[in-house]
Amino acid sequence: MTKRPILTSLLLLSSALVAPAALAQNAEPTAADDIQGQGAAADDAAVVEEEADVSIPGGANQEIVVTGRYTPNVVRATPEVVSVLSSADIARTGEGDISGSLQRVTGLSVVGGGFVYVRGLGDRYSLALLNGSPLPSPEPLKRVVPLDIFPTNVIDSTLVQKSYSVNFPGEFGGGVINLTTKATPRESFLTFSGGVGWDSETTNELGYTYYGGDADWTGFDDGTRDVPPLLKAALNSGKPILEGADFSQDDLEAIQTELVNAPTTLLQQNNHIPINWSAGVTGGTTIQLPNGELGIIATAGISNKWRTRDTLQQTSLNQDLSGDPQTSYNRVVTDNRVVVNGLLGFGLELGDHKLRWTNLYIRDTLKQARLALGTDRNQSDRDIMKQDTAWYERQLINTQFVGEFKFDALKLDLRGGYANSQREAPYERSFTYVRTNLPLAQDPVGDRFVNDLGGSRGDASIAFSDLNEDLWSGGIDLSYEIAPRVSATIGYAYSDTHRVSERRSFLFRASNLPIAVQQLRPDYLLSDATIQLYDITLIETSAQDGTAAFDAKLRTHAGYAQLQAELAAGINVNAGVRYEDAKQTVSPIDLFNTGASSIVPTNLANDYWLPAVTLTWEMAPDMQLRVSGSKTIARPQFRELVAQIYQDPESNRLFRGNPSLGDSELWNAEGRYEWYFGRDQRLTAAVFYKSIDKPIEAYTSVSDSAINSSYANAPKATLYGAEFEVQKYFPLDTLSDAGFWQSRRFVVIGNYTFTKSKIRVGANDTTVINGVVQDASNFFFDGAPLTGQSDHLVNVQFGLEDQDKLSQQTLLITYASPRVTSRGPSGQPDLKEKPGVQIDFVARQGLTMLGREVELKFEARNLTGRTYKEVQEAGDNRIYFNRYKLGRTFSLGASMKF
Repeated sequence: MTKRPILTSLLLLSSALVAPAALAQNAEPTAADDIQGQGAAADDAAVVEEEADVSIPGGANQEIVVTGRYTPNVVRATPEVVSVLSSADIARTGEGDISGSLQRVTGLSVVGGGFVYVRGLGDRYSLALLNGSPLPSPEPLKRVVPLDIFPTNVIDSTLVQKSYSVNFPGEFGGGVINLTTKATPRESFLTFSGGVGWDSETTNELGYTYYGGDADWTGFDDGTRDVPPLLKAALNSGKPILEGADFSQDDLEAIQTELVNAPTTLLQQNNHIPINWSAGVTGGTTIQLPNGELGIIATAGISNKWRTRDTLQQTSLNQDLSGDPQTSYNRVVTDNRVVVNGLLGFGLELGDHKLRWTNLYIRDTLKQARLALGTDRNQSDRDIMKQDTAWYERQLINTQFVGEFKFDALKLDLRGGYANSQREAPYERSFTYVRTNLPLAQDPVGDRFVNDLGGSRGDASIAFSDLNEDLWSGGIDLSYEIAPRVSATIGYAYSDTHRVSERRSFLFRASNLPIAVQQLRPDYLLSDATIQLYDITLIETSAQDGTAAFDAKLRTHAGYAQLQAELAAGINVNAGVRYEDAKQTVSPIDLFNTGASSIVPTNLANDYWLPAVTLTWEMAPDMQLRVSGSKTIARPQFRELVAQIYQDPESNRLFRGNPSLGDSELWNAEGRYEWYFGRDQRLTAAVFYKSIDKPIEAYTSVSDSAINSSYANAPKATLYGAEFEVQKYFPLDTLSDAGFWQSRRFVVIGNYTFTKSKIRVGANDTTVINGVVQDASNFFFDGAPLTGQSDHLVNVQFGLEDQDKLSQQTLLITYASPRVTSRGPSGQPDLKEKPGVQIDFVARQGLTMLGREVELKFEARNLTGRTYKEVQEAGDNRIYFNRYKLGRTFSLGASMKF
């Protein structure tokens, strides 16, 4: 191993940590390198002269010159407070997606479908970047992208920066998470991988599904769910689809009979849900050129996983939660999730100049079937059965270009990108059947489930929704070394996001259906013959659900200046200011050409000066102290600003936006002590404080037994806390002279975060809900914690690993204390999630087979078999909004390198 590749690897890894758009490491690690890479790199890098000046690309693409004694620890070398997940760290956790790995980072927790909370602040306060460029979201409810859609096989490293620097966008409340994709390799390689998995609550157990299409297992619809021609024409007509609005009964019956029926309607019981599986291939090569080299890397993968949840879902209308629940359902939900991904990257190096073009494709499809049986006190003495079938497609396409050009003391960085995200949910079908349990003499229905399609004894609905979001971004940074150990950077950043979302929903209606017809299963109930014989009609309810469609835009322009300098020996400062101007609009689309809308559009036009400073004092050769302060902002997300009903398939809860939301402003402060007492070993301690003006919080209401969540600006909030982290290795060669122990070491990695937050509500404080000024105390309790914030987060890893070859066994323990998910309705207690303790075990073993490098991986997750709980509690009274047992999962995977 030569000094140059090792030093290059370290510098480029530093680039990935400090500079969002900088290149990831340029070497494709072997299986053994995952374990020994850091240690060997440190050994070789230690040969470098201690007083050498090391240039590390920084900021959003600018260069930061780190001066003084060189250290191979990249976390220590950066001018800000950061945490890093290298490829070795990601591999140690064994997680299949990047959100699972991130929950091991100090102060981070993952809530509901891959959304990352930093230091207790919700996903709205976290910024996700890909190679330094912003990402669009395929989620109707979010503007931030869920990180569980990013498989770990396309990510090389992940940076979490918790102190703000002005090269990042101003929407930086809790921190920035920058994902760096795999870069071009130094040598050619080709790796095939595959795995299978088993879930104790799902695999080979009872679940529900429906046929759908022949290609569902791939995550792509084969055309079964395409909108039929007659319905498509009706949707584009500019008229609501119902009788009397340019549609006759014959027209409506023709539209209904064109809908795909049984394949999207008929729920099927499966007593043997299949195993989980995945497969992938990654390859790369480098082509030598006269004045440089061209690297190419490509990866493709697919995973197919099943999950069944046997849930209890309840609501109450009483403030003290006393008496029987208003609604109580036992609901079995089976998800079949298919993720397909591909990455194609090119890297060109010409002397000191570097160009990189990265293309990423991710498709995340969820096929969901639900069956529920329960009661509703609005319909006394009745049992209610509900079944739902759905298909949710989320897709992300991203292409980005990065250029780094060095001209002695002057450095120029360029970046540009385009990303498109889509979400389609065709054929969301729902059926409700009712059983009165009365004697036949009193009720002809008796103990039979019926659906009269009239609303009083059942109903049926269907919905089609579509979301498209385009995001263009670009930036330029110019850095100049003014003097030794003093550099200045100026930059400009631009982003333009445009989202269009539409949801069209319909009810099937009939009158005087015979009892025998009411008892038919769903596909027979809505068969062509039944529709035509009994004049079943179609009624569009889109307008009743609020805004059927909306158009949203966010355009930002930002300029910034930053200075990094060594003020005195061992004292460095990184200071700057950012001016950011943004215009955000959310406008309802008048689908029915009425010429007016009861929903007022939202127009937010604000500009901010956002200062930031971080001071680092190297108090001893292996110790340093950082102090930072900054101002940042948080904007409402698109979906939160429009009064359109959306059902979250994860929580089975309805959400509705508030057009009256405004921006939040944050003041941030932090102090951090760092002690690097050995190679790859450290102890850190930090305290932090945030003051938030007008934080956006979720609140919940119950109307007609339906659970609805919306959003409002609370008056003020404060958040403070402390973090502790330790990483220590213990050599085991002293235990025995046996060869087995000579190269092995014991690993302890642990972190703890304490966070406390309080919403401040005064006697005269108000909030605005849909244009109406209301008393803030009707929605928020003074002193209540922010939603999503856990007081305590604990992550511990105990591992045994070989330093000479890949052999690694790791026990991972995670704990999160209860956290509020939404405000309680009508003065009720808040809804709280109780994550509890999770214990996982991951083992990786490298070996040689047929002359090829092979890696075997075994994973055991949730060994304690914990239960998910989202609950309201008032004394001894308890209402479960969502409760189900999480299965223990076991998986075995292998990869072979050619």
